[in-house]
Amino acid sequence: MAMRDRARQPSLATAAPYVVEDCLGLLQVLSDGTVLRFSPPPFPAGDACDDGRVEWQDAVYDADNNLGVRMYRPRRRLCVSADKAAAEHKKKKLPVVVYFAGGGFCFGSYSYPKNHALCLRLATELPAVVCSINHRLAPEHRLPAAFEDAMAALLWLPDQIFHNPWLAGRADPRRVFVSGTSSGACVAHQMAVRLGTAGLHPLKITGYILLMPYFLSEEPTMSELSTPETALLSRERSDRYVRLAMPAGWNKDHPLLNPFGPYSPSLASADVGRVLVVAAECDLVRDKNLEYAERMKALGKDVRLALFPGQGHAFCAIKPLSPATDEVIRLIKRFIF
Repeated sequence: MAMRDRARQPSLATAAPYVVEDCLGLLQVLSDGTVLRFSPPPFPAGDACDDGRVEWQDAVYDADNNLGVRMYRPRRRLCVSADKAAAEHKKKKLPVVVYFAGGGFCFGSYSYPKNHALCLRLATELPAVVCSINHRLAPEHRLPAAFEDAMAALLWLPDQIFHNPWLAGRADPRRVFVSGTSSGACVAHQMAVRLGTAGLHPLKITGYILLMPYFLSEEPTMSELSTPETALLSRERSDRYVRLAMPAGWNKDHPLLNPFGPYSPSLASADVGRVLVVAAECDLVRDKNLEYAERMKALGKDVRLALFPGQGHAFCAIKPLSPATDEVIRLIKRFIF
């Protein structure tokens, strides 16, 4: 009887694939290795931000991998003559903010409505030219793919700022700031280590803006241990992103996730310029963010830290129209100007 029962059961080879990893409904990995990606839920408030004050267009920086950048620029004021507008903008170019969205290295795009809304606000309210950059995603492309793409995008940028008519004359090549949220902030940190303030000649990187960087370690911190499972970035979800994104054989102490880990190179000689770190009180990575700021300061780096009480991970990207995000934008404006 037992033999017949087993015969009736479908074999693993013929069983329908099932979900083994799910990332917020945006990414699913099936038992047969298939990766499914889904669009994010609509965010009507993103349309409310697009009130005509900012122009934007998409470009491709890596055709082989179909990787793009969405570029934003404040629209010239319509209430002045064309000649006067041209004179004003020739006299005063805008800083450039390069932005990498979060998503645990597994999902995220400049086209996500909330990311689009945040970049519209940055371009309008700073004001600035904003370049929101996509990179390859895990698990199809494990790390360091995202960092390789970020470097390629930044090396592509100078030619655009000087020769692309849409940017030339509007973007200030001497005031470039590299920023990101969560995993995107990890990317920004690595660009600071690799490029410093002079690695984009003839552009000048003036500073780096790290919004709740997704720094981890194998030794859990108190903020990690106290994070509830209902949090947007819970320990379970964080561990899932690590499983999907890390190179084979690596854990959370990989230098790309733990800048002060046992395998990480010294940052003592890194010329990172000015760095702004934004941390959230109710965030799994809060303690690692605070440790990063403290240790960078101890190395003599110009690091400024802002801790937002009552906020959770990536709050400015998750709630781009919130009062807390208003304050983040004001903070970035003071840092830039």
